Amino acid sequence: MTELERRSGTAPDVTFAAELNTFEIVLSGELHTAGLPSEGILVEVRERTRLLGNLDGVLDRLDNDQRGRSFYISKMIAAAAVGLFDAALNYLWNETVGELRRRVAGYDLTYFFDVAVHSPDRRKHLSTVDDLPKVDDQDLLRAAREMGLLSDVGYRELDHIRYMRNYASAAHPNQVQLTGLQLASWLETCIREVITLPLDTVTAETGRLLRNLRIEQLDSTSVAATTAFFEDLPDDRADALAAGLFGLYTDPKRTPLIGDNVRIVWPELWPYVSDDARYGFGTRMARFQANADLGQAAAARELLDLVDDGVAYLPDPIRAAEMDTALDALAAAHRGFNNFYNEPAPARQLEALVGELGNVPESVEGKYVRVLVEVFLGNGHGIAYAADPLYRSLLKRLDSSQARRALRAFLDPTISSRLGTRTGQMQWPDLLDIVEPKLTRASDRALMEAVRGFSGTPDQLRLDSKIVDLARPRRTVVRRRASS
Repeated sequence: MTELERRSGTAPDVTFAAELNTFEIVLSGELHTAGLPSEGILVEVRERTRLLGNLDGVLDRLDNDQRGRSFYISKMIAAAAVGLFDAALNYLWNETVGELRRRVAGYDLTYFFDVAVHSPDRRKHLSTVDDLPKVDDQDLLRAAREMGLLSDVGYRELDHIRYMRNYASAAHPNQVQLTGLQLASWLETCIREVITLPLDTVTAETGRLLRNLRIEQLDSTSVAATTAFFEDLPDDRADALAAGLFGLYTDPKRTPLIGDNVRIVWPELWPYVSDDARYGFGTRMARFQANADLGQAAAARELLDLVDDGVAYLPDPIRAAEMDTALDALAAAHRGFNNFYNEPAPARQLEALVGELGNVPESVEGKYVRVLVEVFLGNGHGIAYAADPLYRSLLKRLDSSQARRALRAFLDPTISSRLGTRTGQMQWPDLLDIVEPKLTRASDRALMEAVRGFSGTPDQLRLDSKIVDLARPRRTVVRRRASS
């Protein structure tokens, strides 16, 4: 028996349904008298009693405080009792969104905006509770799930309710027929997955970390204990936390304390962050630059510089320009005085820009391979032993297209000159060993076989007409069929 039925002191299946029928007759009569449509306006009484008969079990999860603030649940029940299920669904969604916003505000508002809004242009205008309605419902659900304020199952169920609210509620014209059991089930989902959902351990630890970053000075001895839960972060939660730290660090109002703490924590989190999120941070840095937000761009770059291969995730136009500069610096160091001492620094900068995946922008690919082969072969007096492991590592990251270029490097006069030295001739077989497994085309493998079988010194390769012919790119000739 529902609370409404207990108050009336009547039999639930008879008198209460009869009262709803009587109300419907009176209301339909008033609509008819006013010349308004009266048919198909209200859901049949049987569906209303199904919903109302399930309310007690659904509402049992709510404590007194939660019930006391659930105004939209009251409106939902009232609309459903009248027979306006489409309006009831709209009120239910309002309650769901309101509770989610309340949980977000009580957890960490800044963190939420950093996760929910990826556009720097929009993000800079969001800071207070009053700005929460500016985040659309779909992003609200997504960000809440990534932060751990919604479970994966809860997210899917609520996203379905959101869809139904958009296409079956009073929010938009529609002809969808809802049932009492559907509404009761959706209300239970709202209560179970939003209003009464407890924070899991990872979400609680994340919230504690974000609070501590703002108020306590971390040090090297405490960081291990503070970040131990990173190992338990699901991939999307690690990305969300990284977005939060990125937002804290690039905030123009960042305090020195927050800056120091984020710099300590960021390298610990970076190994758990996905490539998509890493590229996203590089893109956001580029957008800061494009918008002339130079302070935020500089802060974003500091975070990427702080971690191994972070700058490899910069957008290609920025990375291509920086890589071109790094290649010039490396070539100048290699060709200049005291090169064995000067080469490692620009070599390390180049390696950072290339990254573990060996991602080289197409616009500098030719120059990259040419300079890399040159420095690997030495300058005729020897090799830079401190830089040689870096060069070998970079050569191993070449893809098949870059390996084709490296194999044909002997055609370049500068490279051919280095191949005439004792050091260059010692390094050349190692270069061939590294690139050979990367060659996929039959023409490349034929060239490799010819190069390895060449009886002269490698500096004479560019003088051999057969080898030069094999090294030339093959063009497909399309023969036109003679017209009849």
